[in-house]
Amino acid sequence: MKKALIGKKVGMTQIFDEKGKVIPVTVIEVGPCVVAQIKNVETDGYNAIQLGFGEMKKNKITKPQNGHFAKSKLAVKKYLREFRVDEIKNFKVGDELNADVFQEGDRIDIQGTTKGKGFQGVIKRHGQSRGPMGHGSMYHRRPGSMGACSTPSRVFKGKKLPGHMGVTTVTIQNLDVVKVDLDKNILLVKGSVPGVKGAILKIKSSVKA
Repeated sequence: MKKALIGKKVGMTQIFDEKGKVIPVTVIEVGPCVVAQIKNVETDGYNAIQLGFGEMKKNKITKPQNGHFAKSKLAVKKYLREFRVDEIKNFKVGDELNADVFQEGDRIDIQGTTKGKGFQGVIKRHGQSRGPMGHGSMYHRRPGSMGACSTPSRVFKGKKLPGHMGVTTVTIQNLDVVKVDLDKNILLVKGSVPGVKGAILKIKSSVKA
């Protein structure tokens, strides 16, 4: 992995290309990000950089976090995310990364936390079909038979049942960077990405590009 940023989802809109074709895009604010820590094979067993994003008051974080930023002599950041990198020689603590890290046409992977849907039934959660709604069927939106009797007298693990839906970590791969706005530190990415408006995203070079 060569490029990485932390971003905040602003929302979705659409733009037009040279041929007048509509392109749905997600607007992501991507900076400035500061290199807060560098990890290497000798001391940590792997190469990685830790990026900080978003302003925060010093009295709003814990003492260990304050010590972490004091050690690197950096302003306090609200979000910290770690990215594995192939080479760390191109980075140093205090470097500022902005939208110019990526260019139009780049392929990226974006990781975020999906929207929370609360407790949902099998129809919404797993896309199952409902039963007949009329003629006294008495079976409409329930999960149906559990598929087991006296042997083994239990429900098998993995059975698709009602439960909590959403708030899971999801990575969308091979997204296209359609436009880069250097003045506003904004990326326009083709398609949708996980999370609500304002969600924090991990953006990095695509591993399958």
